[in-house]
Amino acid sequence: MYSYISGQIVNVENNLATIDVSGIGYEIACSANTIVKLPTQGKACKLFTYLYVREDEMSLYGFATREEKAMFLKLITISGIGPKAAIGILSGMKPEALAVAIVTGDIKTIAKIKGVGKKTAERVVLELREKLATQETDYFTGEVTVNVTGMDNLSQEAITALKSLGCTQAEAVSMVSAVRNECDTLEELILKALRRMDK
Repeated sequence: MYSYISGQIVNVENNLATIDVSGIGYEIACSANTIVKLPTQGKACKLFTYLYVREDEMSLYGFATREEKAMFLKLITISGIGPKAAIGILSGMKPEALAVAIVTGDIKTIAKIKGVGKKTAERVVLELREKLATQETDYFTGEVTVNVTGMDNLSQEAITALKSLGCTQAEAVSMVSAVRNECDTLEELILKALRRMDK
C-alpha cells in the first residue's frame, strides 16, 4: 500500500522511527542498519516501506534502501519468519552480506545473528536458494537477448545473489560480466559487482 514515506524525523527510539508527513506521525519499525542511516531530528527523511496487516495488528516497516526492502520481502515468504524476525535478521547482517551468505550456503554466519539459530539459518538458505533458482533466465537490453544459462555456474550464482538485492536481471548480468575475469570465488565476484554498482 505504501511504497515509501517521506517527511521529517520526529523521534528515533530503539528500532522505531517516527516521521511527520503533513502533520501525521508515522511510527515505522526499522532494522539496526537502517536506524544508523537516519538523519537527526527535524531533518528530511525517506524510507521505503511495507505495511503488515493482520486482524489484530497493523504495522509499518521501513528500509533505507530498496535492496534491504527486497531482502525483507524475500525473508517473510519463509515459513516461520514474520516481519519482526526478518527485521532482526537484517539488523544482524547487511542485505548484500546476507545475500552472499545465502548463495554460498554459509549457514554458520547466518546462524550467528541474534535470535536466528542453525535451523532457521538452514531454512533461509534452502528456501531462498530454491526460489531464486526458479527466476527467469532471460532478459532484454535493447534488441539483444542474453541467456544466463549460457554463463558459467559461478556467474549464475552471483547474478542470483544480485537479483535478491533488488537488481534487475539486466543490471546483474552486466555487472557480473564486467568483473568475472577478475574473480576466482563467488564472494569476490559478488562484492566486486556490488562495488561496480556503487560507482
